[in-house]
Amino acid sequence: MQCVRKQPKRSKSQELLHQEQSERATSVNLNLLGMDGDPDLNFLLNGAELVKVRSGSWRKARFYKLQEDCKTVWHESKKTLRPKHTFSIEDVVCVRTGRQTEGLRKYTEESLESRAFSILFKGHHKNLDLIANTMEEAKHWVSGLEKIISNMSKLSQQQRTEHWIFNCLRKADINCDTKMSPEEVKRFLHDINVEVDNEYLKLLFEKCDQSKTGLLEGKEIKLFYEILTDREEIGVIYETYAKTEGLMSAADLLDFLVKEQREKVDLTHAAQLIEKYEVDETAKAKQLMTKDGFLMFLNQPDSLIMSPARKSAYQDMTQPLSHYFISSSHNTYLLKDQLKGPSSTEGYVRALMKGCRCVELDIWDGSDGEPVIYHGYTLTSKILFKDTIQAIKEYAFKTSEYPVILSLENHCSVDQQKLMAEHMISILGSALITKPLGEHMPTALPSPEELKGRFLIKGKCLNKLEDYFSDQRATEDEEGSVTEEEDSRDDEEEDHPENDKKSKTLKLAKELSDLVIYCKSIKFQGFEGARTQQSFYEMASFKEWDALNLAEKSATEYIRYNVDKLSRVYPSGAVRTNSSNFDPVPLWNAGCQIVALNVQTRCAEMDLNQGLFSQNGQSGYVLKPAYLRDRESEFDPITLVRGPWLKHMEFHVMVISAQQLPKVSEKSLSVVDPLVRVEIHGVPADTARRETKHVQNNGFNPMWNENFQFDLYVPELALVRFVAEDYDTVSSNDFIGQCTVPFASLQTGYRHVPLYDQNGDLLPSAQLFVHLMAVEAE
Repeated sequence: MQCVRKQPKRSKSQELLHQEQSERATSVNLNLLGMDGDPDLNFLLNGAELVKVRSGSWRKARFYKLQEDCKTVWHESKKTLRPKHTFSIEDVVCVRTGRQTEGLRKYTEESLESRAFSILFKGHHKNLDLIANTMEEAKHWVSGLEKIISNMSKLSQQQRTEHWIFNCLRKADINCDTKMSPEEVKRFLHDINVEVDNEYLKLLFEKCDQSKTGLLEGKEIKLFYEILTDREEIGVIYETYAKTEGLMSAADLLDFLVKEQREKVDLTHAAQLIEKYEVDETAKAKQLMTKDGFLMFLNQPDSLIMSPARKSAYQDMTQPLSHYFISSSHNTYLLKDQLKGPSSTEGYVRALMKGCRCVELDIWDGSDGEPVIYHGYTLTSKILFKDTIQAIKEYAFKTSEYPVILSLENHCSVDQQKLMAEHMISILGSALITKPLGEHMPTALPSPEELKGRFLIKGKCLNKLEDYFSDQRATEDEEGSVTEEEDSRDDEEEDHPENDKKSKTLKLAKELSDLVIYCKSIKFQGFEGARTQQSFYEMASFKEWDALNLAEKSATEYIRYNVDKLSRVYPSGAVRTNSSNFDPVPLWNAGCQIVALNVQTRCAEMDLNQGLFSQNGQSGYVLKPAYLRDRESEFDPITLVRGPWLKHMEFHVMVISAQQLPKVSEKSLSVVDPLVRVEIHGVPADTARRETKHVQNNGFNPMWNENFQFDLYVPELALVRFVAEDYDTVSSNDFIGQCTVPFASLQTGYRHVPLYDQNGDLLPSAQLFVHLMAVEAE
């Protein structure tokens, strides 16, 4: 969260004073980040000229400089109407050295490799491609930015708040006198997203103005900060359990952990928590925990809403691929809409870095003989197939070590198909699966564990898997035709009237066909046909409407079908030209593994996808419940007959408060009126939503203390979504942030809930505070 305001002109003496104070503030921020005296940071604080690259003809020298808050970079701009020339390092995903982005590879010479670097941002913000004057300066920039990103990620919630408020107070001191007038206090409160009436402001100011000068300074500003950041709700909880000289002993803390948090721990564990999180050395020496230490403990990662045991890879990864939900992307190459939006290898990088394990490549003949990727029959831009494969290779296994499926939508001529095969073999090398694992014909798909670090190709194929284990495999034919019956036609071709519906054959190069081993595309022939004719390595793709219809009307049959065969479900191209998404939950309930969403579009459906795959180490694979892996399963999510899946739970949620919610408008006087909605997504009987009242003019520390109860019947399939919105009386509410967690991964008791923005990225300081309780219904 930034507090940026255009500063007024200063006199010469004011400018000198401001410079002196800025140096002191920089020193405070460097100390807070643990980077005082760091040579890379000193270089960034002095600033340097960099060449910004946008195209082959657009290269401009611009001055860049790290600001005193050590998290904002100012840069020179010739755009006079631009409101601000800064970006926050909190918005940076990563910094890449060298010419790794499409722009730098395309528009710069190889000789600039050692001086080039790129800053990649969250959301749809364009990359910043830069060239330093020397290799040493490039290293300073890359190393310095990476250190800030790393150190800021390690700050505790309390340290983040202290850093943020300190810098907002600095900006509020308009005349640089290190004192705060009532007007400056009011402006500061607006900056941190809270509005108070003049009467309350007067009372607050008088309480802090102990010197009666009409200005706050020194200890008075500190008192103002303490009043502002006091967590009343935490105080109530703390006082209930702090029974040892007004403080909390290890026994008191254990009492809290067992009664409220429902944790099975002992006295030794409680004592270790005090040793680790208590901030007062005197209290720690007596093995006591203060309120500040208690708050520090409640904000530590293992105390948040999601169970730490579920964050790492905890599931059995040795079962067939068909037994897992697989994080999947549709039209992965697109960054925006499907009609005229840009295509980019960055789409693949972003999807893979978020744990996506199945990406789509829509491949067409390129005019210069090289196959290209873009959305056919549209004005979307084109990228080279070989560049895409190179990007996939580089980023496939940085987030997850488990297999990546390349879903090929092949529209190419035989010659360019041969090039496709050649590129995949040469670039992916031994990581590419080019023959079955083992020496004997398998009866099921291999497991994620067996396929670690490997690539699978999904596409049309001339052969059967059985042919690899017999002498009948064709070896002479260089190409073949995929007939209408064999062709799944599983892309959006059929949504375009330009297509000749009568021509349904595709010439397929043997070299490309031979790369399809375990994911052979076929046309779905109905459940009866699948039982008698479809092999486990053959997979059908379903348009969303068809899949949702099966999930609603033939759920049990669909579940049994998905036990040993992979299903891919994709959005309708005709309806979703804006890259919107469908609800994936009914399809997961029916056991569908590859529910491919437009990951470039942030929406509630993508929040659910991110929530489901937030567990199991973000591996991109989540083991389906036992009743979705049983060929004889009787489970039907619609009718809910009795079975091991039926576990009626009462789920109690108390929405207590929120902290540091961001503004939704950049207007300086805009303050949010937040409310919180709690949603349950799962089988139809469990689906529900409840909403708090809105709190007026307070995004900094609003309180609700509202209780909700939900009845869950299949909790194993339920996802819980917390949504914070800015209430509006005349239009729809504005999104502030959300967090989605599988019900089975929730921790009960008093928990902080981290919030994610519209791009699915963590909001650095914003959070909710809730109390959760789940009990078996009588």
